[in-house]
Amino acid sequence: MSTQNEKRRIIIMGAAGRDFHNFNTVYRDDPTVQVVAFTATQIPGISGRTYPPTLSGELYPSGIPIVGEEKLAELCREHRVHEVVFSYSDVPYDYVMRRAAITNAAGASFTLLGGDATMLDAKVPVVAVCAVRTGCGKSQSSRYIARVLRERGLRVVVIRHPMPYGDLARQAVQRFASMSDITAADCTIEEREEYEPHVVEGIVVYAGVDYARILAQAQAEADIIIWDGGNNDTPFYRPNLWITVADPLRVGDELSYYPGETNLRAADIVLINKVNSADPQAVETLRTSIASANPDATVIAADSTFDLGDEARAAVHGKRVLTIEDGPTVTHGEMAYGAAQVAARELGAAEIVEPRGAARGSIAAALERYAHLDRTLPALGYSTEQVRELEQSIAAIDCDAVLYATPIDLEGIVHIEKPAFRVRYELNDRAGEKSLASAVHSWLDERGR
Repeated sequence: MSTQNEKRRIIIMGAAGRDFHNFNTVYRDDPTVQVVAFTATQIPGISGRTYPPTLSGELYPSGIPIVGEEKLAELCREHRVHEVVFSYSDVPYDYVMRRAAITNAAGASFTLLGGDATMLDAKVPVVAVCAVRTGCGKSQSSRYIARVLRERGLRVVVIRHPMPYGDLARQAVQRFASMSDITAADCTIEEREEYEPHVVEGIVVYAGVDYARILAQAQAEADIIIWDGGNNDTPFYRPNLWITVADPLRVGDELSYYPGETNLRAADIVLINKVNSADPQAVETLRTSIASANPDATVIAADSTFDLGDEARAAVHGKRVLTIEDGPTVTHGEMAYGAAQVAARELGAAEIVEPRGAARGSIAAALERYAHLDRTLPALGYSTEQVRELEQSIAAIDCDAVLYATPIDLEGIVHIEKPAFRVRYELNDRAGEKSLASAVHSWLDERGR
């Protein structure tokens, strides 16, 4: 118990994103609390840093340490912590409650902050694109919605969920309007995957650490903002239109992962993506879940389709193929495979090779950690060293051809000696009264836009 004049000591559990935002919006300027540490997990190499004084404010002149989550109980006892604030996403409910048990056993309270405490209000309309899990297709949905909005003559700016894995002070506010901006920022593969597809279509993307400062700058050049969410996190800005993408390939996850179910229940529109790849019964089961959790939501079906040329078909058919998938989708998103493997099977690959045993360094460690991966190599590149290990892994794996389904041109980052082909996948809106485009147009009409 804290005394009347004693500051309430807090730990914020995170993964270099939501944790910093929760601190900035709720705790940074509160003289009644002391945030003694952030804990970090999910992303390699993000602990052992300091949240810098330039971001932590006057109450924290030395900054705030960022410590590995495995030290949570020790930190609680060492600092006599009163409260632990859970602040990251795409985790099953039993995972969250196990952290609650660790926290409570150490004597502290366990907190989940809600939207009213953490969402910032914009001066322009905000369309939020969120999901029930990582890998549902948020990015392709965001790109499609951006095209719909621009066809109406609106200036669209995308604000992306944070991925500050480098110098936090330098990354406080990031603006990407060109490929040279991305190169200058020394972005990781994960960052490039989210920024590049928008930038090549002429859309400005913001990201960083301080989302109040980001909003102030972004809304000055936008008629409308798209919040392009990460993992299955909830929006940092209060949405005027809340779109949640659901995945019929992982039915049940929409009601068993945090905070994906929050996105499901709060959505104005629930977009069931990948219908073309799903069992029709799974789609109907998902519809039932949506109707139970959010009966007022508009439910829309869409396809996720890929495109490959004749050269790729000839190179893959009857051959031994290595498939490389978007990293977060198949790691903490827990997909066993992605679009590259789907394409390989449809193109008649004789064998999809197993990368285990040949992978190098942290890539091999990731395959060991994520045992669910089914003959899939994750395109991980959180650091220069990991990018090098990814390149070495691809070179060491015995195969005839490589298919990679990353949102960026992976061959622009790593050298691949074998014949390699990119699987490009996009949202394919289904025509009709309940298409995504018609829903967005109706919303704009209601607002007189």
